[in-house]
Amino acid sequence: MSITVSTLGFPRIGPRRELKSALERFWAGKINGQSLLADAAGLRAASWAQQRSLGVTHIPSNDFSLYDHVLDTSVMVGAIPEIYGWRGGEVSIDSYFAMARGTHSAADDHDCGTHNYDLPALEMTKWFDNNYHYMVPELSRGQSFMLASTKPLDEFLEAKSLGFNTRPVLLGPVTYLKLGKSKDEGLDPLSLLPGLIPVYAEILRRLVTAGADWVQIDEPALVLDLNDHARRAFETAYGTLSSAAPGLKLLLTTYFGAIGDNLDMALRLPVTSLHLDLVSAPAQLEDVLAKAPTDLVLSLGVVDGRNIWRADLNAVLDRIEPVVKQRGAAKVMLAPSCSLLHVPVDLDLESELDADLKSWLAFAVQKIGELATLSRALGEGRGAVKDALATSAWIVAARTASPKIHDPAVQKRMATVNPEMARRHGPFEARRSLQRGRLSLPAFPTTTIGSFPQTHELRKARAAHVKGTLSDSEYNAFLQKATETAVRWQEQIGIDVLVHGEFERNDMVQYFGEQLAGYAVTKHGWVQSYGSRCVRPPIIFGDVSRPHPMTVEWSAYAQSLTTQPMKGMLTGPVTMLQWSFVRDDLPRREVCRQIALALRDEVIDLEKAGIRIIQIDEPAIREGLPLRKAEWKAYLAWAVECFRLASSGVADETQIHTHMCYSEFNDIIDAIGALDADVISIETARSKMELLDAFITHRYPNEIGPGVYDIHAPRCPSVDEMVALLDKAKQRLSPDQIWVNPDCGLKTRKWEEVRPALINMVHAARRIRRAAK
Repeated sequence: MSITVSTLGFPRIGPRRELKSALERFWAGKINGQSLLADAAGLRAASWAQQRSLGVTHIPSNDFSLYDHVLDTSVMVGAIPEIYGWRGGEVSIDSYFAMARGTHSAADDHDCGTHNYDLPALEMTKWFDNNYHYMVPELSRGQSFMLASTKPLDEFLEAKSLGFNTRPVLLGPVTYLKLGKSKDEGLDPLSLLPGLIPVYAEILRRLVTAGADWVQIDEPALVLDLNDHARRAFETAYGTLSSAAPGLKLLLTTYFGAIGDNLDMALRLPVTSLHLDLVSAPAQLEDVLAKAPTDLVLSLGVVDGRNIWRADLNAVLDRIEPVVKQRGAAKVMLAPSCSLLHVPVDLDLESELDADLKSWLAFAVQKIGELATLSRALGEGRGAVKDALATSAWIVAARTASPKIHDPAVQKRMATVNPEMARRHGPFEARRSLQRGRLSLPAFPTTTIGSFPQTHELRKARAAHVKGTLSDSEYNAFLQKATETAVRWQEQIGIDVLVHGEFERNDMVQYFGEQLAGYAVTKHGWVQSYGSRCVRPPIIFGDVSRPHPMTVEWSAYAQSLTTQPMKGMLTGPVTMLQWSFVRDDLPRREVCRQIALALRDEVIDLEKAGIRIIQIDEPAIREGLPLRKAEWKAYLAWAVECFRLASSGVADETQIHTHMCYSEFNDIIDAIGALDADVISIETARSKMELLDAFITHRYPNEIGPGVYDIHAPRCPSVDEMVALLDKAKQRLSPDQIWVNPDCGLKTRKWEEVRPALINMVHAARRIRRAAK
């Protein structure tokens, strides 16, 4: 008997980022909403067909989203804040994108939004412990829920009309509420569950009426630390949902970790099947087998849905063959550890990767192939797939022995690391005095986070250079002109600490990955970060070192153009780790230390080149925090050590900055203090400075740049709006701590948006300075 194969979810963006292209054409007014929806339907149909052809028997639907599946859930249940003007009925595509991106009237461009009808986007933050971003549900006391969108039903019927019997995917009601936030002080989002459950019950009834056999309900909150109140919420929710649609089979999906101390409760829930992430938490299988009811179908996540390494198929079979023998083939499903949303689409598109490295990898399409091979081996015996198993064994052995992953020089240097290397020479107050004397900055100094818009002309020049139709000298001349233009403009509008704009960089991680030994980059290895924003995580396949300086030339050139301070811009070791596909044969902390040593060399060389301020971005340090608090201390210890190892090789006169965005800082505030950066810039615009509260409670002593310009929305904040945010910052911080900056880098914005916003930012800082005198 064959074993059911499912995918939990498939990449939405298309093999060549077709979704990104369609969205950006729609936002630019080049296509209408109907055309956008048609393009989306084409992507869904192609995905369903491809999965079926690869051997998937439980094909997901409603895993597709135009922007974000959590936002889709908010729309489905009618949790739409009043500010967006929805009064019931169908939620328009314009309202949907207003929640995702905010709005800004083109008529206001000349004065940058002095009218009152600009809409901010919903808050955005990281999805559990990875680099996908979701739109945070905004909930209120007395929140009413209603079925405002039938997207799960619509896409099930769409698939059915094409001949695909799919398994609709829903984000579970408890996880949805736990992801939400409220401006109403003291409101527990889980208290809203009684009003939410009927909406889920209704969509389940409609799905079963339409012919659905199974529905997948994702509850990744089950791998978190839960109190008894949260556990009762699960029992309440599924006690109702299990009987809402008789005959419908429910798959309860967990991922990103072990169910742990929530297991007994999870096994009591009246569902047909339970999914286990056996990549992040392989040890949980033993407990589940010992406790699971005999009629519970176990979905085994045995192929890594978050990383790109091939599975050791023989080892997987050794582990799960006894499970199938014990429970029977009908009580086991095979799946990736989580949705394949987090990996690129198809390795076959990569034609320039090193042949050995390519043989070690598997993207979404190849991972489905691995699942199909495992299914056949379990159903027909290993002999039916002996060639595939032999190939897998050979590749595992070849990778382990390959000299490409081992560098004796790196290993020797790692052995010399000592605690003194991770300490600045003097305490912060002594450093601040030296830095202020050297830099002579005004109160409330202004700066930006690093990158400036990557224009069509810039991307065109970069593409021409890659193709060889633009010579090295011509490309460098283009970049020098762009850099000088940016420097002169910053001087003109009065920014205090300048940046060179990063025009030579394609991505804040990939740029460094292309230059570090032990890294490789892909051509088509795109994954979705949020909306149309896609990234190509580089691959850490071996020991990491820096063969040559990476940023010194451009930072030194930019500094030569001005007497004002020019920031050197680096991506920190933890973010380089988190935003890469990391080798799985070495502990992550060891890989991070290797990266930190490479960056330490770069920091020292920047200082030698005359760069007085060096920013080492760590937006991913909170993202890497383990989902269970018991594991936080160990992670934060090595994460902080790695940052300090990278940053502590310079003199006290050199000012070290760091940047973090879209994080719940309360969880890591002690660690942020332990980084001992002289200045930290953080995202605070969408939260209206709420995120600063953590720094007050901690009495954070160093300097802080709270973001006053939300760069992820296509709107331009007015001077008054920025001044109001800075006034809130002054209520929370000492004035001599405050810097003035945007939330994040400006790479994804357009110059016509950036110019007026930064001019307003400078005027806001000047107004605050005058008021402080």
